[in-house]
Amino acid sequence: MSSLLKPLDQGKLTLNNRLVMPPMATSKCEVDGKISKDILDYYDEKSRGGYISLIIVEHSFITQKGKASEGQMSIAEDSLVESLKELANIIHKNGSKAVMQINHAGSAASKDVTGFEPVGPSAVANPRKGNVPKELTKEEIKEIIEEFKAAALRVKEAGFDGVEIHSAHGYLLNQFFSPLTNHRTDEYGGDVLGRIRIHLEVIKAVREAVGDDFPVLLRLGAADYMEGGSTIEHSKIAAKEFEKAGVDMLDISGGFCGYIIPGVNGQGYFAPLTEALKEVVSIPVILTGGITEAQAAEKLLSEGKADLIGVGRAIYKDSNWAKNAIESL
Repeated sequence: MSSLLKPLDQGKLTLNNRLVMPPMATSKCEVDGKISKDILDYYDEKSRGGYISLIIVEHSFITQKGKASEGQMSIAEDSLVESLKELANIIHKNGSKAVMQINHAGSAASKDVTGFEPVGPSAVANPRKGNVPKELTKEEIKEIIEEFKAAALRVKEAGFDGVEIHSAHGYLLNQFFSPLTNHRTDEYGGDVLGRIRIHLEVIKAVREAVGDDFPVLLRLGAADYMEGGSTIEHSKIAAKEFEKAGVDMLDISGGFCGYIIPGVNGQGYFAPLTEALKEVVSIPVILTGGITEAQAAEKLLSEGKADLIGVGRAIYKDSNWAKNAIESL
């Protein structure tokens, strides 16, 4: 049997194959982040036929202060749950599982979008944006942890199959993880364990909100690919702690480099990261990064580079990609 077609039945999230559509921001929501007809149509089209076993819905902001961009999806208020149910239902009706990603942009936010001054772990320039945020107090960190907790409960109430905590692409949790942006000298800074303290507190709070049986995923920007940034060695330490804390699946991407590695092409370019992390955790690991052909996905799986394959841009460009890929195997 083809590796891509094999069901995944270890853990809390059972999937009928190994193909994942990773979260990709579309900016198709209403200005205030509410679900629009555009976004419902988009996910309806992408999930049709159930060829993609798991759809991770694009990042949604947990608070206005953490909104990344105009048209971004919101998970910041209880009143949104009803319309989010519609989104979950459409994906389910088409035969795919649906997970929702929750996020705080931190210093990647701008006052023009949020109406607030950007915040971050330390008052140092964001390598992608250049702006210097206000350093978060411990009190404010506690508030953000509560906002993640409330958002995760809304995801569950809306009928999704799991929630994904976003710590990649230079957003807030990733800013804590990266030595480039975390210069704190308190318990939320210093070595890797200090820099992931906020992650572990978020995981614990989310787990309290959703209970033991609800799948919790974490998207980790596992390396910055920048001088003085986070490395795979840091990520190995972090991944083991995340698994211990109750994360059910790791979704691997880049840190401050975003979803690309400068100067590196080829299909599955984050494979060295997922392969190294698979050696230290027993939970499933998702690999993304420039995968455009079913045969490449098949090869990466059969070589044990990952447990699941995320295909982003190819599916974004062609809604029939998954159907054609599955039928070609």
